[in-house]
Amino acid sequence: MDNSAPSMKPLFTRTLIHLAIAFMALAAVQTNAQQQGRAKIDVSKLGPQVGDKVPDFSLPDQTGTVKTLQSIMGPKGAMLLFIRSADW
Repeated sequence: MDNSAPSMKPLFTRTLIHLAIAFMALAAVQTNAQQQGRAKIDVSKLGPQVGDKVPDFSLPDQTGTVKTLQSIMGPKGAMLLFIRSADW
């Protein structure tokens, strides 16, 4: 048996240790954010939810072209995505 081949065990152990440290750091950050008194956001009050029907609308897109609900509707429906810009 050739003992000169490097063992994968130390690499595997180091990887597990790094993953455990990363997980603990993430948990600490999350706990810290919760302890800072940030109010939990109720997303059900922010607008249409997945599967909700939206009213007809006419709104300009990022290039100024007016889009309506009918103009974006495809054969399987439409997906609306609202992104807040940095200059709001």
